[in-house]
This record gives sequence, structure tokens and C-alpha cells, in this order.
Amino acid sequence: MLPTTMTVIEAKGAGGPEVLVPAMRPLPAPGPGEILIEVKAAGVNRPDVLQRQGLYPPPKGAPDILGMEVAGKVVALGPGATRFMVGDLVCALVSGGGYAEFCAVPEAMSLPIPQGLTLIEAAALPEAVFTVWHNVFERGSLKPGEWLLVHGGASGIGTTAIQIAVALGAKVMVTAGSAEKAAACLRLGAVRAINYHAEDFVEAVRESTGGHGANVILDMVGGDYIERNLKAAALEGRIVQIAFLKGAKVEIDLMRLMLRRLTLTGSTLRVQSIEAKARMAKAIEERIWPLVAEGKFKPVIDSTFKLADAAQAHRRIDDPDHIGKIVLVVD
Repeated sequence: MLPTTMTVIEAKGAGGPEVLVPAMRPLPAPGPGEILIEVKAAGVNRPDVLQRQGLYPPPKGAPDILGMEVAGKVVALGPGATRFMVGDLVCALVSGGGYAEFCAVPEAMSLPIPQGLTLIEAAALPEAVFTVWHNVFERGSLKPGEWLLVHGGASGIGTTAIQIAVALGAKVMVTAGSAEKAAACLRLGAVRAINYHAEDFVEAVRESTGGHGANVILDMVGGDYIERNLKAAALEGRIVQIAFLKGAKVEIDLMRLMLRRLTLTGSTLRVQSIEAKARMAKAIEERIWPLVAEGKFKPVIDSTFKLADAAQAHRRIDDPDHIGKIVLVVD
């Protein structure tokens, strides 16, 4: 028998981590094509921070509750949901609502828990894996043998990109903000970890690649990194923007872009259609889940916090020293 109410984390206005407080809400009912998940763990991500700050409102129709990825047990099926059964363990990408004891999720954006992973580890997968797959391999078209440069290599996205790219035959370089973070990236398989406080990443990339440059650059920094990415990119390189921590408005040298036949693209994941995310989910299950089963990829967990301590989890993600993913655990 399911309860009629559940504990969620609400943002009481825009601001710092202290605005995140537990509250009670009615239990959601799964709609057509949806499943209801009893959440056992939920990932904490940078877009959650932006939403908490009032800078990234949820898409139309999405819950106002934070949280973009969950793992747990299927406890109810909506009309037309046929893939999973009640009792199945799944993880899912969601547009909102993850910081809660229960979450209604489109079945098409849900995946079985990869073999060998805990629910906490599984909750750290969807947002990072969907982001990396779509941007590095679909938009960036990274191929075996090519060079990938990842900015923010010790982040959840970064640690995911390193492992998947290496497992699929690419050579990876990263930027990181400390010796500890750089060492962590090297342990995951990066060929070169560039401490951006001590080195110029453009020169380091040129040196590491013998002057070739990076075929694909995954950038979440923006700002003055954009022009430097153009310099670090290989001929016909692809630069993919997924965030802009240092600013969204920049000036670039279009002549450099044209002469080197570069592609500058980008995306956001949250607002894409269920159909688009379902296509990504199918590819991820076919291409990435076997890497988990083979021990070639495993999410890096920085720390875990109880659901009621979501504010502490956000203080941790605001701390630049964290490495990998932060996960909320539901008792």
C-alpha cells in the first residue's frame, strides 16, 4: 500500500543552500507512459544549483522540486507503461522532482540498473551519461583514436567523460584546478591532466598532441575559454558547449574558426523532448551499459547525504574541492 504523501525538498525562494528545506507533498500519480519510482538515491548536479539560485527555472510542466536523476524501485505503472514491472530496480533522467521519496518518470527515460552497481552509484549515472553521450559522441562525433579535451575533468561530467571516451578508444586530456584533482583524472585514464592554475591549457594540448590539437573539446567554462578553445582545437575540430561558468557572452575570432574549419556547437539536455531523450536512452543502454558490466566505467562518488540534508549536499557541490558526483540517499 502506497502512502498518500511524501517528503520532498523545497527551495524556499532563491538563494544559498539554506533555502532547501524538507516539506510534505501529495504522492504523484504516474501518467500515460510513466512509472512511479520509490526513490532510493538522487544525484545532485550543477543545474540544481542554478535552479536553487533562481537562474534556471524548470521546463513547462516539470515539477518545481529540484533533482534531475534518480534510482530506485518501480512501485506503480501508468497507462501504457509496459517495459518495467512493479519491483524492478531502475535509474532515470527526469526534468525535475528527484529530491523526493517518490518520483513519476517517463518510462522511455528510465533504464535498468547496470550490472554490478549499487543504487547510489546508479543515481549518479543518468544526467552525466546522457550529457556526455549526446554532446561528446552525438554532437562532437568523437571517434576512436581522436583526442578529447575535457574542461572540469574532476567534475561528475568530467569523470564520466574520461572513462567512457577511454573505453571507446579515444585519448583524453583534461583541465583541473588542483594537483589532487589532476591525479584523480589520471587514475581514471586521462593521458594528460592540466592544472589550469599552473599551465596554459592551449600550450599543454599542443605539446601533448604533437601540435595536432584536440579533435573534440567539451567545455562547461565559457568566458575567455572560448577563444582559447579555438586555438587548442585540431583542424576540423568540434567544440561543444554545455555550460558557461565564466560567462555566456564572449568575442571570438571568426577567421580562426573559418580557416581551421571548426564546429562550435552546444546543447542543453533538460528541455529536449521525451522522444529525443528516449533515443539517447536506447543508445546508452546499447553502448554504455556494457562498459559498466565489463568494469570499464563506474561513476565516481564524492560523497552522500541524507535527503533531509540536501542543503549540506549543496554546500558540498559549491565547494570546488569535490571530485565526482554527490548523491542524496533516501532512508
